Amino acid sequence: MSIKETKYVWMNGKFLRWEDAKIHVLTHTLHYGSGVFEGIRCYKTVKGPAVFRLENHIKRLYHSAKQCLIGIPYSQEELCNAILKLIKLNNLDECYIRPIAFRGYGEMGLNPLKNPVEVAIAVWPWGAYLGEESLRKGVKARISSYRRFPPNVLPSNVKATGMYLNSIFAKVEALKSGYDEAIMLDVRGYVSEGPGENVFIVKDSVLLTPPEHASILVGITRDSIIKIAKNLEYGVREEDITKEMLYDADEVFFTGTATEVVPICEIDGKKIGDGKPGKITLKIQSEYLKAVRGENHEYEDWLTYVT
Repeated sequence: MSIKETKYVWMNGKFLRWEDAKIHVLTHTLHYGSGVFEGIRCYKTVKGPAVFRLENHIKRLYHSAKQCLIGIPYSQEELCNAILKLIKLNNLDECYIRPIAFRGYGEMGLNPLKNPVEVAIAVWPWGAYLGEESLRKGVKARISSYRRFPPNVLPSNVKATGMYLNSIFAKVEALKSGYDEAIMLDVRGYVSEGPGENVFIVKDSVLLTPPEHASILVGITRDSIIKIAKNLEYGVREEDITKEMLYDADEVFFTGTATEVVPICEIDGKKIGDGKPGKITLKIQSEYLKAVRGENHEYEDWLTYVT
């Protein structure tokens, strides 16, 4: 999905014109992937634009940075305020938000520590990651031949730039095979996650999702869905899931900030349930979309209003 340019980008403490937000070709992270980032959404509500779980996302950005030995030269509060002001400057009701901290220009080589840390935030209008129809009609997925890396190779619960090469391989393989998305297994052969989404299955009205030790990124949307499902009085368990359990599930769905809540109606050519988005998936999707748009006051504390 192409990027729709906006007017301003926040970069290293300044608001720059979109076209002026540039880096050097020898920027360290461009060569070695030593950066960390977040994906956040802002939604239109009756009270004006609101960012969903802003502080949770920025807290995770700093967690990722700490694991990668990247000292972000701004406080979490400063980045939160910069995001809110950037949305306002760009006059956006809804948008995707991409903060990134990365090693800049200075030295080349595998020791990144002497390179300056740069921080940027961009915001732009961005629709459903898997397409607008995915929310209503669902998607087709395949089990990827690429395994999700184990935590003793790279830290799974860190959102770092270079780590997504693993996801790119899985995504492109799925697309070239005629599917919409991939589902990755961990090195043990259990379900891990999508290239950029967490996975849930529904069996006998109980939700199951892979645990942290299945090499997942512990998603903020995943956490939101677990809380919403429990409030709807569905059982929720975090446990290892086999691919056979995927095929035999009543319903399967993806969750993620960009993806939101997307039904998976087919895996490896096999229909899930009756091959249509499941009732529980659609119920949870509806409640999630109400929450992010400020239509359910039970989740009001998840929203940070721009004005």
